[in-house]
Amino acid sequence: MALFSRRPKKDAAPTPAAPAEPVEDASAVASVGDALPDSVPDEYVPEVGISVSTFGQPAPVKRRAAAAEAPTPTETIPGLVDNAVLKAALDALPEKPKKLDVMNVMRQVLQGHLYVRVRGDARSLLAAGEPLTLAVSTIGENRFLLAFSGGAALQASIRADGDSATSAISQPAVNILRNALSGPYSGMILDHAVAGSRIVLPTPLIQKALDEADPELTLKSLLSAPRHELTALDVVDALTRVKLWVAGGNSEDGARLGLAESRTTDGQRRLEVFSHPLEVLAMRRGDRPLPLTGAQLGKALTADAGLTGIVVDPGGPWIALDRVQLAPVLALAD
Repeated sequence: MALFSRRPKKDAAPTPAAPAEPVEDASAVASVGDALPDSVPDEYVPEVGISVSTFGQPAPVKRRAAAAEAPTPTETIPGLVDNAVLKAALDALPEKPKKLDVMNVMRQVLQGHLYVRVRGDARSLLAAGEPLTLAVSTIGENRFLLAFSGGAALQASIRADGDSATSAISQPAVNILRNALSGPYSGMILDHAVAGSRIVLPTPLIQKALDEADPELTLKSLLSAPRHELTALDVVDALTRVKLWVAGGNSEDGARLGLAESRTTDGQRRLEVFSHPLEVLAMRRGDRPLPLTGAQLGKALTADAGLTGIVVDPGGPWIALDRVQLAPVLALAD
């Protein structure tokens, strides 16, 4: 049995040790002193290839926004900042996750950092230019890269296998996801040793999610980070240049396609805008993700003076922006 393989099913043959997997641009290294879901979810293939050239006067669809800011960052292990947004999504998983539960976790993986376990002292290996061997779990013929939301999940993993001669590396989540795609893996398992929180992200889901994402995950990163006086300006700047989506669904009268809005208690209407199609699907309303550009967003707002602004990623973390703040986006409509 390989050092970094979890115990396979009783009828599965032992698996040879995993080859060293290179890890690039490690941003933090620290020492840290199974059961899986019954099935891997189907490939995520939403209908997203729809061109939106004009919005006209969409029928309003009443929506309610969720909590705005990300949870306060914590450090279960000093020096290792937990991915609080992802951990909250994992903690909220039902006993038997369904496809939309997996997609909700997938959308929250698209921000922040993840951790991987490394055989030996990662700091010394990196200094010597040596390749790193990452922790994996083997089930039958399938190998899964193990990734962790923070210190508690890393400690649970060590308790599960008893191997304290390991270290942990923190990297931007997108780097870990790409590593999962480039290696001989069937996917990634998050927090494998934490009962009630572990979940499988299959390779097709990861691939599709990255294909549809802004390569820098700009909006997700801004919204999940601690807010400051320039956050709104940074989000508006991103809206002028990154991939955007709206949610198309049946209008309240069921007669035509409408674009989803959020409404405040005093009647203000805000168009819902999304950083990724998974954000639309995670709302669990059956809406269709529709791609648009910043210029199209500006035209939509210009065409409907009743819209007081927008709300970005209403599934949370989210931000509401009014017309004054959105001036750079409105200028694109000219």
